[in-house]
Amino acid sequence: MRFDIITLFPAFFDSPLRAGVLGRAVEKELFHIAIHNLRDWADPPHFAVDDTPYGGGGGMVMKPEPIRRALDAVRQGSRHSRVLLMTPQGRAFRQEDAVALAQEKGLTFLCGRYEGVDERVRAWVDDEFSIGDFVLSGGEFAALAMVDAVARLIPGVLGNELSAGEDSFGDGLLEYPHFTRPAEFAGMRVPEVLLSGNHGEIARWRRRERLRRTLERRPDLLDRARLTAEERSFVAALQRQGDEEEGS
Repeated sequence: MRFDIITLFPAFFDSPLRAGVLGRAVEKELFHIAIHNLRDWADPPHFAVDDTPYGGGGGMVMKPEPIRRALDAVRQGSRHSRVLLMTPQGRAFRQEDAVALAQEKGLTFLCGRYEGVDERVRAWVDDEFSIGDFVLSGGEFAALAMVDAVARLIPGVLGNELSAGEDSFGDGLLEYPHFTRPAEFAGMRVPEVLLSGNHGEIARWRRRERLRRTLERRPDLLDRARLTAEERSFVAALQRQGDEEEGS
């Protein structure tokens, strides 16, 4: 897979793409990534990429001409790349989006800045994404988060291929609690089932803890999760127990 990122601040990506999982994957050439400075496609002598908005108002708007040129140039090098605009107005990025995007041959991230892009730019993108209901200084933060979410699904990027499937949101639920040595610390002990060596019971405990944690922290996810009848009954029992505790 190939990632192309169009940005006004190429240096933003220098350190993250050299560290951790992403850094190792880049070194192994498990995917390719190119950072493009939008100013390279702006007009001399000032190479302006923004201008005041028609109709007045505060802030500046990113001009359409350099963006169109940048997209055309990137598409010449990666014809099958899907173009994604990072914007607070985009649809919420979810794990299922990461899974779908990981099947693409290439992704081009267009990072907005200032008050956003000229509205006409939207005609040249394939999708618009937001990583939350808040405003950031620029789309670079969102692009980096999405690159990481997608890249870790590429075969070979994670050391343990099972990790991605067991992560939070992997199947619509939050992840189960994790423990490591020592077995007891600060008066808190690791659950006995995890020390038992009974892999069947451990798997059952972990599944139930995923349901419990999701109900406690993100109950909205349960509406979309695929649960068995037994798991639905378990969640209903937890809900009744919670209601009784609140009423007591």
